[in-house]
Amino acid sequence: MCEIQYDELGPSKVIHLYSKKTQLRAIVVVDNTALGPAIGGVRVSPLVSTEEVLRLARTMTMKNSIAGIPHGGGKAGIMADPKSPEKERYFRVFAKLIKDLQEYIPGPDMGSDEEAMAWVYDEIGRACGLPEELGGLPLDKLGATGFGLAECAEVACTYAGFDLKGARVVVQGFGSVGKASAKFLSEKGAILVAASDTQGTIYSKEGLDVNQLIETKMSAGAVRYCKEGTCLGIDELFSIECDILIPAAIPDVINEENVYSIKTKLILQGANIPATRAAEEILMKRGILSVPDFIANAGGVIMAAMEYAKKTEREAFEAISLKIKKNTMRVLEKAMKEEALPRAAAEELAKEKVLKAMRCREY
Repeated sequence: MCEIQYDELGPSKVIHLYSKKTQLRAIVVVDNTALGPAIGGVRVSPLVSTEEVLRLARTMTMKNSIAGIPHGGGKAGIMADPKSPEKERYFRVFAKLIKDLQEYIPGPDMGSDEEAMAWVYDEIGRACGLPEELGGLPLDKLGATGFGLAECAEVACTYAGFDLKGARVVVQGFGSVGKASAKFLSEKGAILVAASDTQGTIYSKEGLDVNQLIETKMSAGAVRYCKEGTCLGIDELFSIECDILIPAAIPDVINEENVYSIKTKLILQGANIPATRAAEEILMKRGILSVPDFIANAGGVIMAAMEYAKKTEREAFEAISLKIKKNTMRVLEKAMKEEALPRAAAEELAKEKVLKAMRCREY
């Protein structure tokens, strides 16, 4: 059983959900709502744990705060196979179980998508990241998070000491975020040299055709079927020399065991909590700049908040670019001035705003 660690921010609520009829098990964490109702995705995995959802919910509090959107942080996890034929049923039951939890607004995350949010919305009238047909701004289709990562790269490259044009990029986790980040970065002149998924890594020193790789992933289901490049093992990706490394899949993939094999100048955290704190400290000592998740990958939640506020696609993309570039600069300036870990600098800025809001409310 996970021992919940409380601090000055929260968590406010930790709820375990269970449906005897469907055998559904789920967790919802509302971390903090001082800035507004909590927005956070629904993660679907047989391995999702209370500890993971707690960490992700706190990340959302930090992300929403520093992004300047009127929402607190929350997260949910459904303990199920995301490819289960019972997925729709699970989501509809989950929605009914959170119907009265008005301070939590669910959105897409790993294992869930716009269609899943449509099921939730159909049940309780409360969700973001909806399909276009329901008036939503489909985050995955539009590539909101990947777009934000590319905007972050424009600023971060300057601090890491190289030009984005011609920069060699490696993407770990070639899913929705990984594909979009590769696409938007290549449009800015960067070169994708490697990408991985659960079946392996594809690598080409000369560079991979991003559009061809995306087509291969969508048609064949794995990057290793790409006609160009060399197939490598999943873990070999982290030792490939590059300028930009984007972990865009599961938590803690960069850790004390592999951090010394990483050969890059800049890490843009495309996934939430993709690196352990200890690994981030080692990266800093090694001179590798790592932009924390709630700064680099905030594009998705910014677009979700814009959708919830009934804004347009154009307004959403403009907000992503403006907010992420501004916050990347603020955090990296502060980190370098104070010789601090970028995550610590970002947390201080985000926490300050949440605490101020809490003082204005009855907390």
